[in-house]
Amino acid sequence: MTERPGGLGTAPAGDPQSRGSDATSRGWRAGLRIGTTLAASSFALAISFGVEARAHGWSPVAIVLFSLLVFSGSAQFSALTVLAGGGGTLSAVGSAALINARYLPMAAAAAGSFRGGRWRRGLEAQAVVDGSWISAYLGDGRFDREKMIGATAAQWPAWVVGTALGATLHLSTTFIDRWGLDVIFPAYFLALLVDALRSSARARLIATTSALIAASVVFVAPTGIALLSCSAAALLNLLLRNVKDTA
Repeated sequence: MTERPGGLGTAPAGDPQSRGSDATSRGWRAGLRIGTTLAASSFALAISFGVEARAHGWSPVAIVLFSLLVFSGSAQFSALTVLAGGGGTLSAVGSAALINARYLPMAAAAAGSFRGGRWRRGLEAQAVVDGSWISAYLGDGRFDREKMIGATAAQWPAWVVGTALGATLHLSTTFIDRWGLDVIFPAYFLALLVDALRSSARARLIATTSALIAASVVFVAPTGIALLSCSAAALLNLLLRNVKDTA
């Protein structure tokens, strides 16, 4: 007997339905398919970043290089916001680094799925981005390496090309507002959240706890602090799980 992807029951090893499920839900093709879907929102968001950065005086070359090397919408918008608000380069870099620090535990969790020596594993770890990491998770600490890399390989060019278009087409910020490109970023993460909620009862518990924490903290702390405090829900769930496992 072999377990179906996602742990949904079992099927005989020679079952055609099981083999078909593996072919469509795992591997390079599955990653490229999911990555293409995610790339559509990444492309539109990248245009928004390019336009906003150009409006704040950045050169097209600097904008494209930033996306080429950083490839993180949240970190790039954070740095842009700090600089636009009069903050210094050190503050902007620090803000972006703090946001991207989430990739440290994500990469550590997926490290066992990468192959080869130090340099190759380090290169493959660059595929650890939000959508790819979530879609490649198999459960029990396992990740589909090919699916993760394939999903990121589809998104990265879309991000860079979208940034280049936004930086060079001389679009106004009014264009961004008119076409709703400013809401794509939160919508992107909402889509990832909805997908996680459908697949895991534990994720639903963590999301509910996070919402309650944020709703309470927002009355006594700034919005940013309230959002950061939501991470306590995941820590609390982990601690309770460890207590249950050792009981």
